[in-house]
Amino acid sequence: MAARQNKTERFMVEELRREREASSLNISELTTFVDAGEMLSERRKQLFDLVVEDPVFSMADTYFMSREESFDDAMKKSVRFVQKKKELDFDPVESEIFKRAITEVLPISVHQDMFIPTIKGQGTPEQQEKWLPLAKDYKIIGAYAQTELGHGTYLRGLETIATYDPSRQEFVLDSPTLTATKWWSGTLGHTATHTVVVARLIIKGVDRGPHTFIVQLRSLEDHTPLPRIEVGDIGPKYGFFGMDNGFLRMDKVRIPRDQMFMKYSKVLPDGTFVKPPVAKAAYGTMVGVRSSIVVSSGQGLARAVTIATRYSVVRRQGESSTGGPEVQVMDYQTQQLKLLPLIATAYALNISGIDMMRTYYQIQSEIMDGNFDSLPELHATSSGLKAFCSYSCCEGIELCRLACGGHGYSLASGLPSIFVRYAPAMTVEGENTVLYLQTARYLNKLYSQKLPSSGLADNVAYLASNYTFQKRSPVRTAQQFLDPHVLLEAYRQRARRMVAIASLRLTEGKRSSLSQSDAWNLSTCDWVTASNAHCHYVVLKSFYSAVQSSDLTGSNRAMMDALCALYGVFGITKYSGEFMTDGYMSSEQVALARDQLYSLLSTVRKEAVPLVDAFDFPDEILNSALGRYDGDVYTHLYKWAQRAPRNKKKVHDVYEKYLKGMLKPTKAKL
Repeated sequence: MAARQNKTERFMVEELRREREASSLNISELTTFVDAGEMLSERRKQLFDLVVEDPVFSMADTYFMSREESFDDAMKKSVRFVQKKKELDFDPVESEIFKRAITEVLPISVHQDMFIPTIKGQGTPEQQEKWLPLAKDYKIIGAYAQTELGHGTYLRGLETIATYDPSRQEFVLDSPTLTATKWWSGTLGHTATHTVVVARLIIKGVDRGPHTFIVQLRSLEDHTPLPRIEVGDIGPKYGFFGMDNGFLRMDKVRIPRDQMFMKYSKVLPDGTFVKPPVAKAAYGTMVGVRSSIVVSSGQGLARAVTIATRYSVVRRQGESSTGGPEVQVMDYQTQQLKLLPLIATAYALNISGIDMMRTYYQIQSEIMDGNFDSLPELHATSSGLKAFCSYSCCEGIELCRLACGGHGYSLASGLPSIFVRYAPAMTVEGENTVLYLQTARYLNKLYSQKLPSSGLADNVAYLASNYTFQKRSPVRTAQQFLDPHVLLEAYRQRARRMVAIASLRLTEGKRSSLSQSDAWNLSTCDWVTASNAHCHYVVLKSFYSAVQSSDLTGSNRAMMDALCALYGVFGITKYSGEFMTDGYMSSEQVALARDQLYSLLSTVRKEAVPLVDAFDFPDEILNSALGRYDGDVYTHLYKWAQRAPRNKKKVHDVYEKYLKGMLKPTKAKL
């Protein structure tokens, strides 16, 4: 397409040209690897080009917009997104790629990401037949109202209630307290016509726990809120200016019985409650969103590290020992230590995201067939990886911003907006600490059951009763840290030791006459550490598996092996204390790991620019003066400043309003 020019024919600063010409990597092959296949890669490029070519999706002026202008612009993009989706008949994967390319969080995002999946995953065939055509055609727009002003992740503590009235076969939804107000839900503020409401089901005075209901919020004639419903926007936030995160209060709102989702739990006309086959059968929507966050975390970090890497090659600072030009910032080892492990992490998170979504779709298919056996593993894995990957992403984005010095603070760098775009992932759909502890409960259960490896999934086989527990790492040379078997075993040993420590603390708490809840609480710091170690192992394992099963050859295969090793060795140096637990690694072995880390930095440095080029973000989507493909950073920073609305007048209005009177005395004395 016209938007995707031949990049080699464009103007390019000498530093970036030299880096690319010296590369031995096949960038196209690496892009295909990151995209999980040639067909998906080609389709992604086509969809990215559609966004780049459409002026409605332009990002050129977004950094100058006010909050209200951002919402207006995002709504305009939402409407065009729906038009394109219908016109080109996107499947779910294409729709998600297209939405990701738009970059901004659209006001209708929750409709696609949570509202429709809830209908599909929790609705009966009759409910799906009624609601899905309307939702898919955007005749109604839905939100997902779960979090409250006073409650979030702890669903059993939600205060919103849905009381069943058998005499009228209706549910009465009520926000009995101020803290029961639904809060933070995206799309709810001024976009949604309907919403899924998560409320505690009350039948004949008995609390049956949280269940989901569909509630109409606004008139389909003029969009005004319906009687007994108070709904609106929660006001300015850290970011997400294009999203109308909202609040909702309901004053005894009545809905028909068939507007409770009843694929699993059921309420019969007479009020008889039918339990679900599995307690967490209805968690599909949350698990799906958590899985998608794993995917988006890799994308967010890839954007940030692309910007920081290109800029670090273009930026020169410090006197050269040869008397030539100033030193490229990327040639400082300290800068390499900041950024090159992040390149490896971005690849690792992207691969893990693909694996997570494959697992999610596979297990969802099993659940649709009535097989819930894998649900606990899916819930635990998606919870832990959501926490691990979202934090890795945001920690990395901020480090990229710092690595860009003063210019990283400018919105023109693109980095602040990337951070605020992905930062909410650490709290939405479960705050990260709470999610780590959900994974921990799963790990604790498996560890305490002392099952053989044949009874455990591959990712948790290290918890088996017959697992070979190594007392000491066999490493004797730095070179051995390039062996994937050595690295993976080190991560397994670390995870098992962290689980054992947490389990012992929990057991000791119980023995000391503490209650179950108090003993658990006093072991939770150790359990968070154990969950983090488990997830770190899963990500490294996923990365290695993808490389080893790929068609990559030659330089590409060698570089991916190096990136895997860099990701693993960097983790050992970062969490050296955990790897040294019980003497598994000695301080000398950690020192060898650090030696290998520095060697790998030198190896990856040579291909840093091509490695981020392989993420294949067009300039228009990256929207960064610092991260441009051509490296013409300073020209575009200057042009960007000149376009600022505040610079349209030679003398700003504040002079007449405030400065003139203060400056007059100064003029008289000069």
